[in-house]
Amino acid sequence: MGKVLFFDCFSGISGDMALGAFLDLGIDEHYFIEELAKLHVEGFRLDIRQSMKKGITGTSFTVILEENLHTHHHRNLYDIEKIIDDSALNPSVKALSKKIFRLVAEAEAKIHGKALEQVHFHEVGAIDSIVDIVGVAICMDFLGMPTVYTSPLQVGSGFVRCAHGMIPVPAPATLEILKGVPIYNHGIQTELVTPTGAAIVKALSSGFGDIPAMEVEKIGYGLGKKDLEIPNMLRICLGEKKKSRIS
Repeated sequence: MGKVLFFDCFSGISGDMALGAFLDLGIDEHYFIEELAKLHVEGFRLDIRQSMKKGITGTSFTVILEENLHTHHHRNLYDIEKIIDDSALNPSVKALSKKIFRLVAEAEAKIHGKALEQVHFHEVGAIDSIVDIVGVAICMDFLGMPTVYTSPLQVGSGFVRCAHGMIPVPAPATLEILKGVPIYNHGIQTELVTPTGAAIVKALSSGFGDIPAMEVEKIGYGLGKKDLEIPNMLRICLGEKKKSRIS
């Protein structure tokens, strides 16, 4: 029936949680770093380590930016697409990376009432997003681009501070990306789904709902940065899709 990957977003999703989960699943770390280097983007290093949330072991993934990074520089979607196109990455990685980035840029353009080319990613945010988004595409390519299904997303609630001030959770861009996707919140007052996380599952997923009939072979846990009453992590399951049998 083919390989299938299930994103269990009981505590939301962000780019770093997705990459932590992929690496915890068994993506070769050296391969991942070598592929990421093909972007020729500088100004950061990676911190990848095993850690624990609520007694569950998983992988924490953090992009650490260099202190001397020029924070005044901005890139728009086309600048980022050129970085991707000029790289030595596989065509499938380039295509998926650009698909995810475009979802974020289109949502930001609509929310802020700007043309697509006027949406700028601050350099700090751009590097973070480039690593997260291209990294996810590298991991999907490593796995052979399995069919992806995703649970309903717990998005959180409350308010979060951004460059424009305090905005509601889910952030407007996140909610725009998640149109047509089942979302909910069980009383957690913090941002659980980032725009990058929303774009990743929107671009990858063939469907949203309960876990499909599958024979699970590997499980990965990507740890978030928040301390909540529930484990702040993303769980992904890789396996073989099976025909559903109801007795």
